Parts: sequence; structure tokens; C-alpha cells
Amino acid sequence: MSDVARASADMNRLVEADDRKGGHTSLVSSALEGRIKVLELQQRNAGERVRRALYALAAEYTTIAAWSCIDLRDLDMAQRYLNESATFAGLSQDPPTGMRVWINIAMLAYQRKNGPEQLAAAQAANATRAARRDPFFGSMGRVRLALAHSSLGDPQAAKRALGTAQETLGKAAEDERPRWTAFYGAAELNHLAAIILNHNRESAHAEAMAHRALAKIPGEFQRNRALATCQLALAQLRQGEPEQATATAATVFTIVEGAPLPGRMRTLIGDFHRELLRLAPSTTYARDWADRMREEWSRA
Repeated sequence: MSDVARASADMNRLVEADDRKGGHTSLVSSALEGRIKVLELQQRNAGERVRRALYALAAEYTTIAAWSCIDLRDLDMAQRYLNESATFAGLSQDPPTGMRVWINIAMLAYQRKNGPEQLAAAQAANATRAARRDPFFGSMGRVRLALAHSSLGDPQAAKRALGTAQETLGKAAEDERPRWTAFYGAAELNHLAAIILNHNRESAHAEAMAHRALAKIPGEFQRNRALATCQLALAQLRQGEPEQATATAATVFTIVEGAPLPGRMRTLIGDFHRELLRLAPSTTYARDWADRMREEWSRA
């Protein structure tokens, strides 16, 4: 188990790097290197407990690689890694690890705009032992259901699932959980609520949820703060406040501290860019925004 502890510590450092900057190619490489080392340890003599822990770590490392590919919008490679991580998670028989894989499969389907698969993966996440036994994971699964319903154009089902996710999170105890779960809490739930409400065209409510999220997202979660800021800008834009929305969107570049935007964030900013130029194409602030976009895109 000392080998497991060392490999787990290395993995947690990768999770922290993702929290700060999001997915990048070096993170994928580091995660795959970690997986190789863990699988090499499997070749040694070990008891069942150690073997299951090592398979869980192999799944975690592979999921980090997959998640980074989702962030980079390399969706075919993400699919490959998620298929592999699902195998390792099954071998580990570790409920939180299995939950994480299903959540990432749902997120990949969301990026592919495959609503039925997104819903099926969210339902599988909710059926895991982790979701059934721990309200924290139950909330995490329910909000994925809400996102899937909103993707499928069912705002009422999305609202019901979101309400259940909020209620369930309130019942979660302050237990020790895997490091990868640190991103999730009331702030992230409000961020996801803003996404759902923006899908539902409830822009004023989406703006309120985005503000709540940004008030509480920890400073080390730079990528999530930037994504929530994008949701805030979209909500403001859709309420007929393009100048305010543009100022909000511009702060994304400050949050990421000049680093290249991950592909997933570039897609979201691109959505904002197109809506802005449709609504206010000839304004000074829109022209300034377009200039800034060209500058930031050149960093990729």
C-alpha cells in the first residue's frame, strides 16, 4: 500500500494542475506515464486489496488523460481513454472511481451534442453504489441528469433534477473523499445550474446562479472560474446587455493569466463571440472585442 500511496500522491498533483489551468497535452502525457507505472506495479506479487487499489489508480490516471482530451476538444482520443478507464474501474470495484468514469462519459457526450448518450451515462452514474450511498455523489449524478435533460430540450425535467441535486447536496456529510471530487460543492453546482438555465433560456436566473458560483469558487480552480464567467457573460448578453457582457467575457483572459485557452473554453468563448457580433456588430466595444479575440487565439 505504500506504493499505492505514492502513486496516489502523484495523481493528486495532476488533478491540482488540471484545477488550475485545465487540460493540456503535457497533462495527458503525465497521466499516461503514471498509468504505465501503476500497471507495472500490478506485475509484482500483491494481495487483492492492493491489486484493486492499483486498478483504481490506473482508471484515475486514464480518466485524467481522457478529461484533458475533453478539455482540449480531442474528443476521439477522449473516447478511447474513457473506454480504457471503464475497464480499469470495473476491475477495481471501487464505487467512486466508477462514478467518475460515467460522469466523464456523460460530459464527453455533452461535448459531442449526443443527448441520448449523455442521458444514458448520467443515469448509469446515478445507478452506481457511490451515488446511492453518499448524497454527495448522488447530487453529482443528479446534476448530470439535469444537464442531459436540458440538452434534450426538456427544461421541466432539467429543473426537477437540478432541484433534487441541490437538495441532496445539502444532506452530504463532510466526509473524506477522493481528491478529484474537490471541485464539486455548492459553488460548482451553481455554475452547472447557470449552464442549465442558459440552455433553458432563463437568462436572468442563469446570471444569478453564475454570480453565486463566482462568489464561492476557490481561487485555485482557475479553469472553473473562467468557465463560470463565460456563463455569466452569455446570460448578460441574452438579456440585452452586450456591452456589460463583453466586459465580463474579457475578464476570462485575465483569469487564465495569459495562458492559452483550452479547447473546451475556446468553444464557449466562440459561442459568445458569434452571438455578440450578431447582436452588436458595429459597436466600438464589439470591434475591440474582436481585436482581443484575434490576439488571444494566436496564443494557441
